[in-house]
Amino acid sequence: MVGIDNFGPVLAALSVMQSNVEHNQKDSAHKYLENFQKSRDAWTATVAILSGSDQPTEARLFAATTLKGKIIYDLDQLPRDQLPGLRDSLLNLLSTYANGPKPIRTQLCVCLANLAIQMIEWKNVVELVGSSLGSSAGDCVLDFLRVLPEEVTEGRKINLSEEDLVMRTKELLEDNSGRVLQLLINYTKSSVTAAQNPHLLDCVSSWTHEIPAADIVKSPLLDAITNGLSVDSSFDAAVECMTTLYRETKDVDESIDVIQVLYPRVLELQPLIRQVASEDDAEKFKSLTRLFSEAGEAWVVLITRMPNDFRHLVEAILECCALDTDREAISATFYFWSDLKQMITVEKYAEARSKYVDLFAQLVDVMIKHLEFPTASGPNELDLFDGDRQQEENFREFRHKMGDVLKDCCEVISVTQCLNKTFDIINTWIATYASQATDTSVPHWQKLEAPLFAIRGMGRMVPSDESSVLHLLIPLIVQIPDHQKLRFQAIMALGRYTEWTALHPEYLQPQLQFVVSAFNHESSEVREAAALAFRFFGSDCQQLLQTEIRGLHSFYDAVLDKLPPYSQEELTEGASCVIAVQPKEDIYSSLKLYCDPIVERLKHRASKAQADPGNKTLQIQVAETVRLLIIFISNVNPHYDSSETNQAVAYCQEFLPILSQVVSVFPTALPVLESIGRCWRSMVVSYRTGVLPLLPELARQLADGFEKTRQGCFLWATGAVLREFAADNEQVDAPTAQAVYEFFEQQAFAFLKIMDQLPPQELPDVIEDFFHLTEDALIYTHDQFVPSAIMTPIFTAALSALVLEQEHPLTRTLRYLGDLLSYGTDHPHSSSFGAESAAAAAKNKAAIKSLVSAQGEALVQRVLTGMMFTFPRDTLQDASSVLLLLFELAPEQTAGWIQQTLDMLPPGSIKPGEGEKLIVAVRERIQTDQTHKIRALIRDFTTSYRRRHVAPREGLGRLVGGREQKV
Repeated sequence: MVGIDNFGPVLAALSVMQSNVEHNQKDSAHKYLENFQKSRDAWTATVAILSGSDQPTEARLFAATTLKGKIIYDLDQLPRDQLPGLRDSLLNLLSTYANGPKPIRTQLCVCLANLAIQMIEWKNVVELVGSSLGSSAGDCVLDFLRVLPEEVTEGRKINLSEEDLVMRTKELLEDNSGRVLQLLINYTKSSVTAAQNPHLLDCVSSWTHEIPAADIVKSPLLDAITNGLSVDSSFDAAVECMTTLYRETKDVDESIDVIQVLYPRVLELQPLIRQVASEDDAEKFKSLTRLFSEAGEAWVVLITRMPNDFRHLVEAILECCALDTDREAISATFYFWSDLKQMITVEKYAEARSKYVDLFAQLVDVMIKHLEFPTASGPNELDLFDGDRQQEENFREFRHKMGDVLKDCCEVISVTQCLNKTFDIINTWIATYASQATDTSVPHWQKLEAPLFAIRGMGRMVPSDESSVLHLLIPLIVQIPDHQKLRFQAIMALGRYTEWTALHPEYLQPQLQFVVSAFNHESSEVREAAALAFRFFGSDCQQLLQTEIRGLHSFYDAVLDKLPPYSQEELTEGASCVIAVQPKEDIYSSLKLYCDPIVERLKHRASKAQADPGNKTLQIQVAETVRLLIIFISNVNPHYDSSETNQAVAYCQEFLPILSQVVSVFPTALPVLESIGRCWRSMVVSYRTGVLPLLPELARQLADGFEKTRQGCFLWATGAVLREFAADNEQVDAPTAQAVYEFFEQQAFAFLKIMDQLPPQELPDVIEDFFHLTEDALIYTHDQFVPSAIMTPIFTAALSALVLEQEHPLTRTLRYLGDLLSYGTDHPHSSSFGAESAAAAAKNKAAIKSLVSAQGEALVQRVLTGMMFTFPRDTLQDASSVLLLLFELAPEQTAGWIQQTLDMLPPGSIKPGEGEKLIVAVRERIQTDQTHKIRALIRDFTTSYRRRHVAPREGLGRLVGGREQKV
């Protein structure tokens, strides 16, 4: 492709990638560079580009990154006797780039580290690098020492045997740890500047896993680390170094001597908290908070065991929380508070809990203060973030995380004390500002909204029999001023306490009136909160509302269309829960009362959408209306004896034809079809065998729907029918079970017909749904399905589906194949018992073994090449499971099929002897009855192949502004 003196095409392609040219030109350049990165010519070209100081920095960085990829993945392209020359070239290049640019220097250090890992004959790595680069290249040596442990621990991406990798790890890290420690100490002592060098601290962090923490804290390095916290340039590196040391001391009993040295040093830093807080440097304060909180996380066991000794550390973390005016650092403490809560709420540590109760009480005050919204800087008091929607969203997420900390506080100091704090804050606001509130202005509303949010956040922790505070709080909440933020938060808070209200019915009506009146509020946010709260009132207070069904219907029908779809669903959830507790004899009339208007809406919206077939919005509205019916079906499912008429089913029977008509009108409108498929499925799931009167018509509609629309949602619904009416269900007679199985085969034939007409790439969703259905068939009807005539064509369809590259349909197909093959073994993925099932199991085994004998080779080829080339990473486990089952069923044949598949690969695509090595290892596992270990062999081989030949190499992403993909 290119040679040492002819890398002009590479530079030209790089120039195209960085210029404003046509997309197809960039694609061509990108493809050229990808091929270049994997070519043999790249070895000499990259070194030549790096050796030319007149080349653009981007070109040299690309060359360094490409060279790194070559060393990691393609070192076998070079004869072993050329490796010392490559090493010398890298050392020379590092000398050239010792003073930068830093990104190139770092990439070259990574190159040298990966060469050192694989060049197992190179024994004096640290000494040679140090002597070759010399004392004048201090940062360069430190960079190399920093990346060496990182690259060794990532050694799985290098094609070394497990034994060689373990040996090399010991040689490079364990055997060098003392030498590296002394090098770092000597460097620290060389000058004050050296001791403050952030590269030194980065290097210490990298080696803390190899050098015992006890050796580090007893050396001058500890002074360098702590002194680095007083120097701006090394502050972040020093924090990282300290937190890395903490992590090495998490086993507190084993590390107590180290902690006794570190802990006083940490406490000496506490004055920095107030100092840094006063500097208005948010990033620095965030790092300092992390310094203390991660110490707390690492030593939480000692904090619990020795509260008198470690209380100062908890106080420091609390101080960080209190002084975090920007609210950007406090989240670093959340894990600590959770860990500490987990420890001190154990009965064994009750004494420690008593020692920290006052600090957790202060933490509640701090958290509620931080929950306050900022004050608007402009005339619009609701524009709190100057129009920055991202900042507003971040603040909302942050508040919910603080709510979790408040829950922790509830467990430590009691729910009652936490609620009392919010009650006191609300009362203080009332005494101070309530008289100044008007219909248009509420002074300092943030101070009232924050405790309301806290009450909401603590709701899950408050028992439904709480009797000290809620009976005082609830009446206050329903009287708060009508301010948008306050009304929203008050309604959301009430929605969290509906279980309590269910046991205190005297408080229901004021709350319900407060919520219902909010449906007429001018703010959509408040109306949506009211819908959510009504959902909880309906579900938790359904018995109290049982007699209100007609009045609630008038309200429901009046407000439904004023709400967005998701709020309509929440309102419907609440209403349906009230219907669910009606007497059985009233279920039909209650459903008819609520659902008839919805069915009329459905017909009206379907008519409008039919008149305007290109309007996707109208189609979505049809689907949204069907979803309301689904909610009623899902929630209203009272028990009826087999001798009784199921009134819910009787009502469904009335609108079933309407659903069928809608399907026929919208054969290509996916939202409509999916919602109706889900509706039919909900009938089966909710009413189970009670849906038997609907079954013939339901099956006909599912079959017609799939045949006419080719949408997988009808297969998904078919699965529910198959599961419910399987032969092993005592309430299902044999003719019905057989009819349902034949219905499955009918759907399968329709699917196979579609697969004959269209390529799999056009049917990914249908394929996913179909193989989900066939998994159900295997589980519930395996004795019919496995030996049936349709099993083989379905298997062939699965083979065809393996050309897909989408994760979900591939996963479903591979799992189906694994489940199917399991019936040829002694451990099928579902089982039954008895003499008859033993005979059926033998029949199933024979069918699977016959299938493997006929199509095993094709299956191995599809699965193995998929693992090597196209399968997404998250499907590889399922793919290897299929191969393992084949090895269990036909070990020698499967090994031969793998050999044949490898022989089909392009010449030179695998290393000399690599395929033979794999096959030998596989046969060894077969002969020693260790087929379960073949998974690792296949995984390592295919992963290595993908990295070398398929996955994009690093270096191109930055040229196109994209994200590098790592394999």
